[in-house]
Amino acid sequence: MSIPKKTLEDLEFNVVIENVSNYSVTTIGRDLINSLEPEEEFKKIDFNLNLVSEYLSSLENDNNFPNHGFESVSRELKIIEIENSQLEIESFRKIKHLVETSILHIKFLKKFKTYYKNIYFLTESLDLEKTIITEINSVIDKYGFIKDNATLELLDIRKGINTAKSKIRQTFSSALSSYNSSGYLDEIKESTMDNRRVLAVKAMYRRKVKGQMMGSSKTGSIVYIEPQETLIQSRKLQDLLYDEDQEVKRILKELTAFLNPYIKTISKYQNYLAHIDVIYSKAKYAYEINAVKPNISIDKKVNLKNAFHPLLFLSNKKQNIKTYPQSIELDKKNRILVISGPNAGGKSITLKTIGLLQLMIQSGILIPVHPSSELSIFKNVISDIGDNQSIENQLSTYSYRLKNMNSFLRKCNSDTLFLIDEFGTGSDPELGGALAEIFLEVFYERESFGVITTHYSNLKLLADELPFMSNANMQFNDKTLEPTFNLITGQAGSSFTFEVAEKNGIPYSLINRAKKKIERGKVRFDATIAKLQKQRMQLDKTTSSLKDEESKFKRENEKLNVTNDKIKSKLINYQELFDSNQRMIVVGNKLNDIAQRYFNDNKKRNLVTEVIKLVDTLNSKRKKVNFSKNKLDKNRKKRTAQILEGELKNIRKEKKNIKNIVVPKKTKVDLKIGDKVRLEDSRSVGTIDKIEKNKAIVNYGTFTTEVDLVRLDIV
Repeated sequence: MSIPKKTLEDLEFNVVIENVSNYSVTTIGRDLINSLEPEEEFKKIDFNLNLVSEYLSSLENDNNFPNHGFESVSRELKIIEIENSQLEIESFRKIKHLVETSILHIKFLKKFKTYYKNIYFLTESLDLEKTIITEINSVIDKYGFIKDNATLELLDIRKGINTAKSKIRQTFSSALSSYNSSGYLDEIKESTMDNRRVLAVKAMYRRKVKGQMMGSSKTGSIVYIEPQETLIQSRKLQDLLYDEDQEVKRILKELTAFLNPYIKTISKYQNYLAHIDVIYSKAKYAYEINAVKPNISIDKKVNLKNAFHPLLFLSNKKQNIKTYPQSIELDKKNRILVISGPNAGGKSITLKTIGLLQLMIQSGILIPVHPSSELSIFKNVISDIGDNQSIENQLSTYSYRLKNMNSFLRKCNSDTLFLIDEFGTGSDPELGGALAEIFLEVFYERESFGVITTHYSNLKLLADELPFMSNANMQFNDKTLEPTFNLITGQAGSSFTFEVAEKNGIPYSLINRAKKKIERGKVRFDATIAKLQKQRMQLDKTTSSLKDEESKFKRENEKLNVTNDKIKSKLINYQELFDSNQRMIVVGNKLNDIAQRYFNDNKKRNLVTEVIKLVDTLNSKRKKVNFSKNKLDKNRKKRTAQILEGELKNIRKEKKNIKNIVVPKKTKVDLKIGDKVRLEDSRSVGTIDKIEKNKAIVNYGTFTTEVDLVRLDIV
């Protein structure tokens, strides 16, 4: 996909890329970000967006990705390819860190592959080559030095070096003591030259001291001599140091040769971490602008809901200014949108928002929109925005725009998204408008998708006539004549030319004269549009108010329904309770009559017979209940009663305890330094070391602490 450089500049895509690259932590990652361009392959775009979306989710939960920072090893990999080459110790450190970081990522993603399945896919071709780390660690320690036991030869050499250094110290100390007692040495006794200890010998005694003269003082009163005894050991040391250097070089060459088979593996690790750095930077930028991944459709459409221009959003965020979102929809039934309205109303920024978000999506960058937004992929994104007058090429604005239109006509097809600001301006309004209308018809015939902004009435009429093209306008407050930054589709907008002029203090007489200078039809047309726009705003307000009232009514109705249901339920319960009580009263009266008759005649047989008859009558009216269900209901009621009784007991107990609690008044004791005290509810006894204001420093032997005086009791 090839996007014109001018389009990228018009839409400020390079500024977005710069903002993203600022989050990068590696040089390779930053270079990859700076080279980002919009793609046209659907699967690749969708995959890249999923990668960023997954990483973004990690910034919002506890499963944070491990650190991915590394230093480039590209130069080192080229050196390894050369036979018999040798890397420096620092290069091995960089390679080791790269491998360790990569392995850490591989293990992390294996653990959380269900959460980050797309990022995990990046690691599936990577091998866990721990042998690289093991081999480097066997030679180089954590401080960046060659280990003594890297080889047996090096171990012997370094033992010899330590022995030689020890003998040098011994022989030098012996010579120093001997010559000092003889009075041959100066007051300073010794010095250092070329990293070697030398005796500071008085010049008159230089022949008395055996050894090699290394130099003299500026005045010549002192000569510096390395003692003969020490000199022999120093030569041995130099030989051993040379051997050590050669052995180290040999070890490093072997280690370099060892890495040769792993060049591809190390290169894969580096590419992976660089890719992660790009994903990380995109995710951090997305987090900053509240971006999400919209739905990516195969069908050609642009459906942006609550879309923000990312650069404007960040700028306003810093200044604590509100940014107004826009909602725009283009599809096969509505391919072209003609936006009109007064200047400074937000037409251009709306145009740029559509174009920039489209470029960002096709570059794998999340965008600040509602998650339900939907976009598709365009092979061509072309734009003509702003004043493009060229002094160098001696082209006027209109000449340049005509040249640009010629380019558009060659590129425009059903896979093109075009964005044109102030379409047709720069020439005679009548002639320029006519030519702009023809261009727009061509774009329409070729089934291109696009958005244009214009003040031309003929373009507004054309948009109203053609079925797959529509008008839109940036709303203005009809009272204050200030922009609301709200895009309304389906209706052309007025430029409010004379209204704005009147608001800014232009005399009405001049405005009236200006109206007479132009065709009455144009004035009436613009006035009609302005009137329709005002009516639309009033209608929107009325609609909004009615919706609020409707919503309020629904809520009240729901509340009434709930209340009604509760009342019905209570009435049913009360009726059942009343019926039950009435039945109990009847039964009670009958039992009372039976008891009265038994009291009078004292006949048990009659009593038993009447009671059984009453019980049979009652049972005949009862419904047969399943025994198990009845038992279950009884148990449930019993448990509920027990729970309630337990809660009531606890509440009564708490209330009783609260009543019985008597807070003892603590007697005030004057504490002083040296008093033995202890904290409330504590057994540990300490001594007061210091008293400041209402606090005391208490010493407990092993530690001290600062405590409020009121919390201390004297022992």
